[in-house]
Amino acid sequence: MQIISRAQWGAKAWNGTPNAVPLAKRTEFFVHHDGDAPIVRTGYAIMRAIEATHLNQGWAGVGYNFVVDQSGAVYEGRGWGLQGAHCPDHNISGIGVQIAIGGGQTPSAAALAACRALYEEACKRTGRTLAKRGHRDGFATECPGTKLYAWVKAGMPAGNYKPAPEPGGNTGGGSGTETARYQVVINGLSYGYGAKGAHVTQVGQALESRGFGQHYTSGPGPVWTDVDTENYADYQRSLGLTGKDADGVPGEDSLKELLGTLPGNSAPKPAPPFPGRDKFGAGKNNASITMLGQQLVRKGYGDAYTSGPGPKWSEADRKNVQAFQRAQGWTGSDADGLPGPKTWSLLFA
Repeated sequence: MQIISRAQWGAKAWNGTPNAVPLAKRTEFFVHHDGDAPIVRTGYAIMRAIEATHLNQGWAGVGYNFVVDQSGAVYEGRGWGLQGAHCPDHNISGIGVQIAIGGGQTPSAAALAACRALYEEACKRTGRTLAKRGHRDGFATECPGTKLYAWVKAGMPAGNYKPAPEPGGNTGGGSGTETARYQVVINGLSYGYGAKGAHVTQVGQALESRGFGQHYTSGPGPVWTDVDTENYADYQRSLGLTGKDADGVPGEDSLKELLGTLPGNSAPKPAPPFPGRDKFGAGKNNASITMLGQQLVRKGYGDAYTSGPGPKWSEADRKNVQAFQRAQGWTGSDADGLPGPKTWSLLFA
């Protein structure tokens, strides 16, 4: 493999060196795309643009381990030995690779072949068959987009490579069709793709204890992903359920049988009144910010905090609010990290 090094493409010095990760801890290979906007840059300019964005987010540098462009060139980001910043809870176990496309762009044959070759090299270096993942398998997001995700789920075929079976099998939610991606609310708590919280971890742990955790490569964690859906579908089929009743999204009866009692509260308290937009943003310091931060943590959106939350508005508050907004499928100004009445009511629901 030809990998263009950080020195070759002109990377800046690390903004604090990322932690080292031994290859023995790598079990997954995550594919990403760049987002909603098409990539118009070419060559080294792609890496420099990604680096600028990630440095502005306060990261050490490019968060992906590698980036592949449409010509099939492979660029070093975090490389083989450093912890990435591409998928929460999977940055140690997962090698993250961005294929530099966005919007409705179609990945080129050269890009797919290079990414597949990179995957083969990763398996060779780690001495194991790494699980093939799209970003959405580890985090509630649309990344890596419909086209790339379909390619990943097909086994990442490219050139002379033939799709290899996913370690442990891939049931696709048990239906043989696209994995179910909707949520249900049971006793005041959300379950299904994108749901977050301690109750999601509780379900995953219960599935593992009953022998239905074969699709996990790490976790279970507080975010409901396709892997949780696959494991729950296995459990539903063991109960004799079929069709939509076994699509991997919990029903009240199956959940109660799994957990014994249903967590949550069927009559949740109403959301507190929205205190007003003027309470949030740079330079603000008040109790509403603390209340907001505490609720973000309860809902599983506190990853950016290193201390707190507290009454003084910080970039960590903005990032956590933005993560919650993006989980609702919002983009642009609707996901700017500043809470409005709709964000507040959904967060406290």
